[in-house]
Amino acid sequence: MNWQVAVEKTVTGLGYELVDCERVSHGLLRVYIDRIPGQAYSTGESESVTVDDCEKVTRQLQYVLEVENVDYSRLEVSSPGLDRPLKRSADYERFVGLQVDLTLKLAFQGRKKYRGLLQAAQGGEGFELVLPGEKGQADQVLGFTLDEVREARLVPVVDFKGRGHKATSPAAEGAASELGGHEE
Repeated sequence: MNWQVAVEKTVTGLGYELVDCERVSHGLLRVYIDRIPGQAYSTGESESVTVDDCEKVTRQLQYVLEVENVDYSRLEVSSPGLDRPLKRSADYERFVGLQVDLTLKLAFQGRKKYRGLLQAAQGGEGFELVLPGEKGQADQVLGFTLDEVREARLVPVVDFKGRGHKATSPAAEGAASELGGHEE
């Protein structure tokens, strides 16, 4: 069994989502996990990945990787962070209604980078990004398929009263529109 299959089976077997895994220089193996919404966890009721979650997955992966004779020198297991990458169609579906930074493979209207509200496409195929209009102008909608995307990440939402991703309030959307339709 190759190391990626071993990691995926272990992480999903423990009830977590494997967001990404990579091997980098000097034998470092990085694994990013997330909790699955609506699932109960023995490590607590937080929406976000906890240190206990990472520790639980790390212990199991160390055992599995040793049994599978996977060569690595260091293992890091962590959450995907507040700016979580969107990789699969299921990721996009899960985070519909949230602000996303999107980079296209090919420029559209002279730009590759966009920030907007993620929506399911009206026709049912692909997704849309609602881009705030310039002052006094209507919002614009950018339709796209996953094949056209180089990278997509959630826009971090920092809430000092609690953690997690929340739908943006109208007041926050107004403040965010300053950045929204402009290339970064």
